[in-house]
This record gives sequence, structure tokens and C-alpha cells, in this order.
Amino acid sequence: MHIEGGCHCGAITYEANVNPEKVVICHCTDCQKLSGTAFRTSVFTEDENFDLKSGELKTYIKIAESGNQRIQAFCPNCGSSIYSTSVGEAPKMLGLRVGAINQRSELKPSKQLWCRSAQAWLGQIGDMHKVEKQ
Repeated sequence: MHIEGGCHCGAITYEANVNPEKVVICHCTDCQKLSGTAFRTSVFTEDENFDLKSGELKTYIKIAESGNQRIQAFCPNCGSSIYSTSVGEAPKMLGLRVGAINQRSELKPSKQLWCRSAQAWLGQIGDMHKVEKQ
């Protein structure tokens, strides 16, 4: 599936080809902190299928609980998270952040990871009071 995406301020734009069956929700505490919410949704693609159209990404390396190092790529202006990937010279698999993808409503998650860290209230979200606009 061909997708387009970008950051909140518009400085970063990109295109990619992704497999819509490779969408996951991650409940790890790193994803909670990085997203500012209860989980983060990602879709995976090879780095050769990612084309940065505008802007320059800023990166840093985060060491996960497992000890693995992960590159976090984001917009240096607005801080929007764009992807994560592994460290090193080997071919990369990018975890594109679904929230930054224009076609995000078409990317339905098929798997949840790090469920031991999931927020207990997520199961009740369907019962909460809903307001269409603020």
C-alpha cells in the first residue's frame, strides 16, 4: 500500500510503501512516554521503501529494556515522531508511526505488543462519554 505522511508542522513529508497487515499497537512504557498517551501504533516497512520528500529528521538512540538500541527519528521543529529503526549498517526495517500517516484510518492494527504494560482502563474506553467536537 502506498502511503504519504508528515509531521504536525509540515516541515517533514514522506512517502512509503507498507504492508497494511503489519500494523501493531505497542503498549511498552517507552511508547507511552514517546507518544504521550497509552500506546503507539506503527506499521513496518523496509528502509528502501521509505522516501523522505522534505525536511531533515533529527534522531537519537534509545536503549530499550531488552538492551537493544533503537534509533528514534522525529521532526526537529515540532517533535512529531516519524519512525524508529535499528542501529548499524545492516538493511533496516522502519517502524513508521501511524499517527503521522495521512491514510491512518486504513491501517487497522492486527497485533498488540508489550501488553503487560497496557493501561488497565483501555478496556473501558468504549463505555466513556463521547463528545464529537471540543
